[in-house]
Amino acid sequence: MLRMLVLAVGLVFASSALAANSAHDFSFTSIEGEPLPMESFEGRPVLLVNTASFCGFTYQYEALQALWERYRDDGLVVLGVPSQDFGRQEYGSEGEIKAFCELTYGIEFPMTSLETVKGDGAHPLYRWIAGELGAQRGTPRWNFHKFLLSPEGEVVGAWSSRVEPGAQEITAEIEALLAQR
Repeated sequence: MLRMLVLAVGLVFASSALAANSAHDFSFTSIEGEPLPMESFEGRPVLLVNTASFCGFTYQYEALQALWERYRDDGLVVLGVPSQDFGRQEYGSEGEIKAFCELTYGIEFPMTSLETVKGDGAHPLYRWIAGELGAQRGTPRWNFHKFLLSPEGEVVGAWSSRVEPGAQEITAEIEALLAQR
């Protein structure tokens, strides 16, 4: 009986992710424990990045903060999504993650609570992105995978961990979206 209930709940979440029209149809919990609906970013581009504190790419926090500082007044949102999915390279609590990010990198951009970003248990937004782009392009392969969402909530870009946040290919896409606002 419990197995059937778990399966039914999983199907509801999966179908809701597939029925969504945009990223604005989803919601997170902020790292501070408050609701963080994606619709609050409607009209603004969002650079969505799954993060981890003990990864070889953790240094990218510095460039993400720089992007936030450079473009936030123009409308860009950088949204960090801490995850344990790749080698369990993240702290176990939101308080530890928040303290590390603020003290080590001066992070001021919004972050979510600890989330799963791949597989059947992935946050619904990540499952939706995989559905939009296909599993190969739409599923993070490691920490610091980046997705760019348009002001309308469409997925318009995806970059692997190896592409630096300040790379021309990312900033050009961000600037093009900001110019349309």
